[in-house]
Amino acid sequence: MSRKIMKGILSIAVFGALTAVLLAGSARAREITDMAGRKVSIPDTIRKVYAPSPYGSYALYSIDSSLVSGLIFPIKEEDKNYVSRSLRDLPVIGSLFGQGQTANIEVLLKARPDLIVMWSAQKSAMDAKTEETLKKLNVPYVYAVAESLYDYPEVYRFLGNVLNRGEKADKLAAYCQKTLADAKATVDRIPMAKRPTVYYAEGVDGLSTECNDSIHVELLRMAGDTNVHRCHTSSHMGMEKVSLEQVMLYNPDVIVAQEKTFFDKVLKDPRWQSIKAVQEKRVCLIPRTPYNWFDRPPSFMRILGLKWLVSCLYPTEQKGDMVKEAKEFYRLFLGVDLSNEEMKNVMHR
Repeated sequence: MSRKIMKGILSIAVFGALTAVLLAGSARAREITDMAGRKVSIPDTIRKVYAPSPYGSYALYSIDSSLVSGLIFPIKEEDKNYVSRSLRDLPVIGSLFGQGQTANIEVLLKARPDLIVMWSAQKSAMDAKTEETLKKLNVPYVYAVAESLYDYPEVYRFLGNVLNRGEKADKLAAYCQKTLADAKATVDRIPMAKRPTVYYAEGVDGLSTECNDSIHVELLRMAGDTNVHRCHTSSHMGMEKVSLEQVMLYNPDVIVAQEKTFFDKVLKDPRWQSIKAVQEKRVCLIPRTPYNWFDRPPSFMRILGLKWLVSCLYPTEQKGDMVKEAKEFYRLFLGVDLSNEEMKNVMHR
């Protein structure tokens, strides 16, 4: 047998042995219990993860952006400087279950995620149709469950364990826990009668809002529960229509605005001048770069949003520099370092 043939056989043998080792490594798995109580076998090494909802996708990004297999929504050009570079060129996969654009299965399969992270607001939220869709993908999946913002520390610790990113996830969990405790302590010091009443203005005309029991105003409940629009939410989508006359009757102390178009005109609009919040110029515009601090989607950014809202409602009680606080948050959760001017721009200051 010639030396050339022997060399070829040896190369094939080595390649085969390496392939066997790689396959054996990829086959290693461990069993965990997810937050819905399911026993799940997941890969020991996880390189890429698909989270088919903005809540899960954003939380995943905050733990380790390199794990994200693809985006739910395209990143707006003006937001690209406010997210990690590793996110900017990722493919847009979309969502499997109606949140955002429909998932591109071809792009999803090409991304080859090792794990799918589902997000639920209830431990019993699994349904047969969802399970059937997930099983067809032949990728292990786990459920993260957050019934309220108070559950985020537990969610981060769970994901840290699943993704082998415990150290980073523990830092995020600790930050969340401290922020939640600090906000509660501040609000608890203030008697209900002295807490400012709040109208949440949605839409470019400011005449859509949310009932006080809506998931979309959880921050208002946590920051004093003085939402003037007291009712039972008619649908998950919210955006309840109200008249300007009704807002006048509410006569809120503070207006929290979602849209910059509305914010830019409300202080000058003669129709709104009789409202106390407008007269006293207590109108707060929600920051939303690169993700909304308050709602839509109600993501981990609400942890920072809670700090911001408490400072907006109780400026003499909330101590600290919000620009500095926000910069620290963006560094820890989003992996970006912003200048004071950049952060002031995000915060509309």
